[in-house]
This record gives sequence, structure tokens and C-alpha cells, in this order.
Amino acid sequence: MAVQNETITGWLAWLAAALIGLGLAFALLPVAFLLPATGQDWRLAGDIAQHVVAQRYFIASPWGWPLLVAPTLGAGGTNIALADGIPVLALALKLIAPMGPAGLHGIGIWHAIVVVLQPVAAVWCLRQAGERQLMPAIGVALAAAAMPAWLARHGHAALMGHFLLLLALGTYLRLVRGSSAAVWAWAVALSLLALLTHPYLALMVLALLAAVPVTLLLRNDARWRGAALGTAACVLAVALALATLGYLGAAGEGGYGLYALNLLSPVWPARSALLPLVAAEVDATGMGGWEGYNWLGAGLLAGLVVLALRQRAAVAGAVRRHAGLAIALLALTLIAVSFRVGLGDRVVLDLGLPPAILDQFRASGRFFWPVGYAALIGMAVLVARIPRTGPALVLLLGLMQWVDAGPNRTALASWAAQRLPWSIDAATLRPAIAEARTLTILPSWGCIPPEGHATRERVQELLLLASERAVPVNTMQLARWRDPPRCTDAATATAPLAPGELRLVLPEAAGLLGDAPECRPLGGLIACRGPG
Repeated sequence: MAVQNETITGWLAWLAAALIGLGLAFALLPVAFLLPATGQDWRLAGDIAQHVVAQRYFIASPWGWPLLVAPTLGAGGTNIALADGIPVLALALKLIAPMGPAGLHGIGIWHAIVVVLQPVAAVWCLRQAGERQLMPAIGVALAAAAMPAWLARHGHAALMGHFLLLLALGTYLRLVRGSSAAVWAWAVALSLLALLTHPYLALMVLALLAAVPVTLLLRNDARWRGAALGTAACVLAVALALATLGYLGAAGEGGYGLYALNLLSPVWPARSALLPLVAAEVDATGMGGWEGYNWLGAGLLAGLVVLALRQRAAVAGAVRRHAGLAIALLALTLIAVSFRVGLGDRVVLDLGLPPAILDQFRASGRFFWPVGYAALIGMAVLVARIPRTGPALVLLLGLMQWVDAGPNRTALASWAAQRLPWSIDAATLRPAIAEARTLTILPSWGCIPPEGHATRERVQELLLLASERAVPVNTMQLARWRDPPRCTDAATATAPLAPGELRLVLPEAAGLLGDAPECRPLGGLIACRGPG
């Protein structure tokens, strides 16, 4: 009877988590955002536009090698992983592309996927920790679906894949309890899934999995050797994928420490409904504090206070039992804080230039995300053990977390529902681009000066139009570059037009053309058409 009751409770927990995720997706994400059609009189903007362009070109391209390269996007092609195109989703959509419409992409669908999986993964993680009661499961599902650092990532689709961190944390808990070849095979697959979502997430997943042998070693458990081999297999699989899929050799803009975790960020209630005490993120570096935004939420913090008052011995015991995880989380926190330690509006410690490898992780504040989820799961497990009131208290804390996250949900819903007008004449330019054999945009992305925000926006819009039919184009916006772009627009502008080429020149680059009789005004730009 007890086993039957536990099975029923488990099914109810999964059902509750799925309903929370589905309800949240339904409430926040309009159908036009989930399944956008081409030819709209509104556009996407910012990071999500970059992701859409990358996916559309990749999905429309024939299969080839290197696997993740869209050969007609930018000079020499573009590896969509370097444009945050969520390769794992793009690969799946490419399989069904022949049955899909022109301009197919899955960025909207991805938002729905992560919203649904977030509470489900949290319940799975909680159950791996040994907590199988229904009320704590519902509380954790609500709280995970209301984690501020997760909700605030809207607009950068890949980085909303926090369900992977919960799965990795649950996998750690499963492996320290008892491992097998099948579970380690799952750990390897999870590591690759995280890499093909976003490299930052892969590093966090590997850190959590690497905690398994350390925990077992510190417990004097002989299984640590096998766990070390399993961790090595995860690392090797990711390293091979990095090498074969074209990740290696790419670099971002650097600046480790500019977008760090402020020491006050976890308790700084930016966008809190229950503690509306501050107007914005805490910032010590002058970069706005956005990437370091890690407000833990009123419900989670209240739960941690309960533990400090009622369960101090249990907390100490949990840290000792999971010492490897504690070390991994401490290391992630130190990376997040960076070499420029901010407290409030001041840098209180500057350790100078970091090792060059850390410049790959300039948005270091993100590395605190696993710490928040570990705190959530640990809090729920230990609070649930309080006699009589514990399970109901976890549910209450989850509801508190949910209410507190109201401003972040509102921001996500408003962003998904926005219908930004084109700043270019899309209605005029769209048919001209669709008829072209190739498209050249001037200025190209690498020639736009740092202060040229309006120019970047218009170039991005032209790329969006071109991606609707995947017209081969000369430039692309990337998050990381294998070879830093060189500005060759002057030579490009004066080169003879190729057959079928459409050269679109923004007014700020018109001086590059000189006397070009093939060029005429078109939709507020200058259009030069090649023969044919």
C-alpha cells in the first residue's frame, strides 16, 4: 500500500509540475510569438533576432560538414553555435524542414519548451534528493518557475535553458546515491545537450557532475574512482564536440569582471513584488548589473531564514555529506564574482588582470545560477523535514516565490507580446530581397562603429528579411568570432556586381559607392542590382 501511495503521489507531482509549466507558457507566450509567420508587419529585435536569423539559414541549408555551419550566412559561412542559434533545436527542426514553411525557426517554441520543463525538472531533482511528498513537490515546481534569474533571461533564448541545470543537479544526487553505466551515459548525453544549447550551460553542468567524485572521495567511498572516470567521459565528450563542431578558436569581446556577480545581488530585491525596495539591479562596474542579476526571490530567502533558525545542524550535515558539491558551488561563485569584487555600488577588491582564459567568460555573473538552484532544492528538502508543518511550509514558500516574481513574469509577457515596427521599409525591400540571387549589405557588421546602435539595428532588420528566404548574404552578427571581422566595405562597394546580386547600402555607407550608375533609391536605402 505504501508503494502504491508513493506512486500515486509521484504521478500527482509530475502532473502538477507539468500543469504549472503549461499554464505559465499559455499565459506568457502568444501564439504569434510561438509560431511566427514570415511577411509580418512587425519584427523581432535584439539577441532573439540574431538567433532567428542563424536558425533560419541553418535549417534552410543542405546537410553538410562542418555540421553546424550555415554556408550562405556571412562571408565563409556561419557556425550557428557562435550566433547562439541553439544547435540542438536547430538540428531537430532541420530534419522536418522539407515539411515546414519557408523561414522556419523554433526560437518561440524553445521558450515554451523551457517554460514547461523548468518546473518538471525541479520536481525530478527534488525526488532525486529523496523528497517525495506532494506538497514540497508543488512548492518547488512553483518556486523554480519563479526563479528571477531565469525569468529575466527572456530575449536570450538559449540561456533560458535552466532546466538543464536542474537536471544536472538531480543527476549529481542520483550518482552519489548509486551509479551505473546507464546513469553515466545519461550524464554524458546531458553534457552534450547542454553544450548544444549554450556553452555557458555546459560548463555549469560539467561543474556539477565533477562534484560527484569529489563528494565520494571525501566520504571515503571507493566508488569515487569510477565516478572520476565517468566525469572524465563527460569532459572528453564535450571536448570532442567542441573540436569537431567548430566551437574551438572562437572568442568574444573579453572583459571578464565587467558583468560580474555583485556580492549583494542574491539579496538585492530588484523587480520584487513583495519587497519593492530598489529600482534597479545593483551595479559596481558601471555596466548596469544585468548579467549579475541573481535576486534569489522572497520565497527562497524566507526558506533559508527558516533553516537558519530551525535546521542549522541539518544544514551543516548536508554540507558535509555533499562536500564536493559545496566546493563546486563555491568555485562557481568565485568565478561569478570575478577579479573585480563589487559590493553595492563600489568595487571593494580589484585583483588586477585575470588569466586570459577567463576572458572567455566575461558574463561571469551567470555562473551563480547553479548555486541558486542548489539552494532551492536543499532548502525544500530540509524544510520539508520539519515535523508536522514542514511540507505545507515548502508549499507556502513556493507560493511566496511565485507572487514575488510577478514583475519578472509581467516583463516577459510584455516582451513576448510586443510588436515592434520595422525601422526600414520592409514592404518595399522584402520582394526585392526575395528575388535576389545574393545579397550584399553595406555597412557589413564588422564595419559598424561601437556607437552605431541605429545602424546595427537596421542591418539586423535586413538580415531578418533575408533570412525569410535564406538569400545568401555577405555578413552576420555573431556572439563570438573565430576570426575577428576585418572591414573591407570600401573594396566591396566598388567591386563589380555579380549576376543576380542585390547590394543594399544604408545612407551612412553611401559615400563608399562613388559614381555607380546601377544604383537607385529603394525603400529609403540605395539598391544596386547586378545583371539578371
